[in-house]
Amino acid sequence: MNPTPDSAPRPDDGLAQNAFRGGLLAQARDLPDPWRDALAAPHLQAILGKLDRMLEERLAQGAQIFPLRPFRALIEIPPEDVQVVIVGQDPYHGPNQAQGLAFSVPDFCPTPPSLRNMFKELALEYGEPAAPQRNSLVRWARQGALLLNTSLTVEAHKPASHARLGWEHITDALIMRVLREARPKVLLLWGSHAQARQALLDTQPAHGPVQILRANHPSPLSALRPPRPFIGCGHFQSANEWLRAHGETGIDWMLGKTTAAAPGYGG
Repeated sequence: MNPTPDSAPRPDDGLAQNAFRGGLLAQARDLPDPWRDALAAPHLQAILGKLDRMLEERLAQGAQIFPLRPFRALIEIPPEDVQVVIVGQDPYHGPNQAQGLAFSVPDFCPTPPSLRNMFKELALEYGEPAAPQRNSLVRWARQGALLLNTSLTVEAHKPASHARLGWEHITDALIMRVLREARPKVLLLWGSHAQARQALLDTQPAHGPVQILRANHPSPLSALRPPRPFIGCGHFQSANEWLRAHGETGIDWMLGKTTAAAPGYGG
């Protein structure tokens, strides 16, 4: 495939530390048992095999793919510890951004626009933070937030390039695995793409209480638009209030107002 203007290498691509290096099936086999078992069905294994071959082919053709660890979100939290599911679309497509956690980038990266709006919403709900929020959301994941994109890989500078190639079946299976836990949980569905995941509850009713909160995507293109503007949605506080009413701890969304370094691509 000849490079198009959108996919041609750029000067900063060679410096990307978070580029995928192959071995998707090996990464899937190394997942913690509950997540690996969630992907054990033959049709899901066939999809993973197809994705693995596609990724290897694109790497051989010179494409750069992000992130280094597509299943990073699953390594940070087991399904039984999930209190909140935040559904993203696909990883950031610029070098040194995607970590394998939806909306999250390393602290040394400039804050992406959607994440900036998430921090703006937090400031509205909790009062202006005394210091900037850290861009890495690993701290949320380790408290019980599953930060899951519906596509887990993307080619450099080509947003949504790996959408509709099979990833959605994989990530839907992972969300369904969370829904099988009896623990109360909140689904934060921002934008139409994430809100389509609500249909999973019709396929498999949840085993425990579930609260669904919907709003526009935090992207600047939609964050202030009707019918459900993201800015002013109150979802962070609402999620915690509901979780605590059901005996859970909730998420300390404001944890991380510090200049200390947070884990990067492999931490």
